[in-house]
Amino acid sequence: MGVAGFEEFVAARGPRLLRVAWLLTGDAHLAEDLLQTVLARVWPKWNRIADENPEAYVRKALVHAHASWWRRKWRGEVPHGDDLPDRAAPADPFADVDLEQTLAAAIRTLPTRQRAVVVLRYFEDLSVAGTAEVLGCSEGTVKSQASKALHTLRTRLPVTAALPEGGDRG
Repeated sequence: MGVAGFEEFVAARGPRLLRVAWLLTGDAHLAEDLLQTVLARVWPKWNRIADENPEAYVRKALVHAHASWWRRKWRGEVPHGDDLPDRAAPADPFADVDLEQTLAAAIRTLPTRQRAVVVLRYFEDLSVAGTAEVLGCSEGTVKSQASKALHTLRTRLPVTAALPEGGDRG
């Protein structure tokens, strides 16, 4: 496939992969750095992975690179989400944006593994098996982490209509 194939892949799948990176990091600049780092690591291996499932490979690399960054990050100061914005009135044209920002902030408070499960299962719409494959864990682990994450999010979010009920059965 070569250079042209890699460039086509990045042009076609880059925005979606950047969204995954943003959901993992919670910061647009860190997301760009994370994606750029992963793509730089993938480039030398492109001829080997291009014919298989390169998007899954890059997505898995994003999760692993983010976890590596997270382990090295200094966490002496932890911001508290006690001052979440009030819920907007239904007629507010920015209500969806507010909900998205509040949800993203709540997701960033989850432990790394739970955050990865939520991003892959509910934002990337991967199956339990697909999520387990990306994370290198069992399907039971994916289900239990999703259940814990959803419970935590339900207790922290003022609006829980967007969250699936009853944990993760799929």
